[in-house]
Amino acid sequence: MSRKRDAGPPSTGADEKDVLAGFLDYLRAGVVAKAEGVPEDLARTPGVPSGTNLLGLVKHLTQVERHWLLGHHVTDWKATFHLAPDETTASILAAYRETIAEANAEIASWDDLAAKAPRRGSRRWTLTHLIEETARHAGHADILRELIDGATGR
Repeated sequence: MSRKRDAGPPSTGADEKDVLAGFLDYLRAGVVAKAEGVPEDLARTPGVPSGTNLLGLVKHLTQVERHWLLGHHVTDWKATFHLAPDETTASILAAYRETIAEANAEIASWDDLAAKAPRRGSRRWTLTHLIEETARHAGHADILRELIDGATGR
């Protein structure tokens, strides 16, 4: 059982976009850390009656970022939590990291957070929504990881 202290809030730049992007990256890293090092079968195993598992959370968050930041269309949000038989921890984490890199490039190109976002609302709203969504599922990942092997903290 691994018990670590949580890392404090991230250091970020001085402007609003840097603060929002910094907190989003901080949460993304926490999600990845919870899925890394977990045996494949346990990362896929539901930890709660709803069927939620670590890799399903990461896969869902990948689709969330693709939808809200990159303009991809998602028709079935529940399906984004489900793993295909050929998906692995490595492939799920690689897809998330690739999506994060693309999303960060998109965010870096923004010079006005009040401008319209790819989906709806402003870019500011989109970043805030992604922080909320990622934080929610990072909390789920914390609980699932603790149920798997007792690991806590970042």
